[in-house]
Amino acid sequence: MDKAIHCVILSYLILSLLVGQIYGNRQVEALNNLHKSKLRENSQIDRSSELQVEELAYEDIIHSQEGLKEKDKIESLPGQPLVSFSQYGGYVTLDKFAGRAFYYYFVEARRSKQTLPLLLWLNGGPGCSSLAYGAMQELGPFRVNSDGKTLHTNKFSWNKVANVLFLESPTGVGFSYSNKSKDYDTNGDRKTAADNYLFLVNWLERFPEYKDRDFFIAGESYAGHYVPQLAHTILYHNKKAKTIINLKGILIGNAVINDGTDLLGMYDYLASHAIISDKAAYIDKACDLSSKNQSECDAASAEIEKDLEYIDLYNIYAPLCKNTNLTALPKKSSIVTDPCSDYYVYSYLNRKDVQEALHANVTNLKYDWEPCSDVITKWVDSSTTVLPLLHEFLNNSLRVWIFSGDTDGRVPITSTKYSVNKMNLPIETVWHPWFAYGEVGGYAEVYKGGLTFATVREAGHQVPSYQPARALTLIKYFLDGTPLPGPPKRNA
Repeated sequence: MDKAIHCVILSYLILSLLVGQIYGNRQVEALNNLHKSKLRENSQIDRSSELQVEELAYEDIIHSQEGLKEKDKIESLPGQPLVSFSQYGGYVTLDKFAGRAFYYYFVEARRSKQTLPLLLWLNGGPGCSSLAYGAMQELGPFRVNSDGKTLHTNKFSWNKVANVLFLESPTGVGFSYSNKSKDYDTNGDRKTAADNYLFLVNWLERFPEYKDRDFFIAGESYAGHYVPQLAHTILYHNKKAKTIINLKGILIGNAVINDGTDLLGMYDYLASHAIISDKAAYIDKACDLSSKNQSECDAASAEIEKDLEYIDLYNIYAPLCKNTNLTALPKKSSIVTDPCSDYYVYSYLNRKDVQEALHANVTNLKYDWEPCSDVITKWVDSSTTVLPLLHEFLNNSLRVWIFSGDTDGRVPITSTKYSVNKMNLPIETVWHPWFAYGEVGGYAEVYKGGLTFATVREAGHQVPSYQPARALTLIKYFLDGTPLPGPPKRNA
């Protein structure tokens, strides 16, 4: 990366970090922290694009799971409505010696659980909780009410079309923990991929009925690293080990997948959406480290700070949370996420009765539960790109879908377009609208080899939060392996 772009990105990330801190958007803060660290001249983060898969012996990675499934069954969560499906929560031990264990929350499908696929969901950050975001604010069966005590049903939950598994990863995220402090200082892409694999093979021993089931991995944001890297690890061990995971495909949304294009696309998006000026978008000319125009650089940085001060970068058109207080009684629920829902979830998941119902062993935690971890002090390796892994999956006939909420300013549609274009794949089906519930749900393009790139109209970074109905349509067609639907038939 040349010095000019380096300086522009660094100054912008510092400013956008301030925006995240002001409005409590912890996922923005986590992602910006990592990118800022990677771009420091003295950065110690390994940015190699090659993922070294750790050799694992079958007898060393499988622990006894006898009786644990029954112990993990959640009879009911405090304040939840009645449901007909089963849910589970608990720990899977990864390292008995270190006392390292990952927390999971699992909801079986509302119907046909014996035949519907298994879907693993991962949130990003790095360091943000799949329970806090994926399960409680996006695609899980419940949403937390404004009183912080009760839940309401998410009628567009993804367990309508799959058995859904949410994982708190890596070590130190959510309720996941280790008894060795070193484990909190050595997290990175490679360790996360290895630990996620260890979790998965042991979880499948605990739930053996899913061993032969079609398996898919999905996630958003920095899970654009987690998901492909776990899939790569699975393919590697499938060829070597007795344990075979029936991986069929991956789905990643508003995903960090290629550093250079991700960051440049962010600038182009903000300028083209009238949030920053064209001059600020090309601030790299003013911030060239060899330039003496420091005053121009400072002025452009100040402009960006001012322009971004009062918007949510994760959804540039969304309202901000203006009152973080809980309400005495639940407000009338909406299918669209409440801008203050972070605070409702934080209150709910820090309740002792909720933690007991979830089987969260809070006595082993070194901190209060947080939606994004405060104890991950280092990130030791972060690949500059995962595009080679996406090529690998296409060559192995895996289903690869990439989706993008089109109002996200942090990892926007332009970033994903630039990244996908880097793959140089021939187009099979040209750019076209797809439909959900009689309306345009977004736009899509299909490439030879099986990659589908789809936008979701009027959705921010957390697509299932902002457009739950369109997100449910997207996941249904992805799991079915069929093209996204066209326009509804018109009456003659």
